[in-house]
Amino acid sequence: MKCGAKRYLVLTEDNGEQQIKTVIARTPAEARKKFRSTYGIKAQIISVKEVKGYNLKS
Repeated sequence: MKCGAKRYLVLTEDNGEQQIKTVIARTPAEARKKFRSTYGIKAQIISVKEVKGYNLKS
């Protein structure tokens, strides 16, 4: 894990149903990039939101 990393919730749509996945990244753009590299370039991302008040070290 990199210094300054945060947890992001990525809202996606697949076959008409919405799903929420978590990604650990420094910025929302990096979260989108990591999500697309994991789930494919055609994955439709609706929104990316930072989770506030969550300790990643525990």
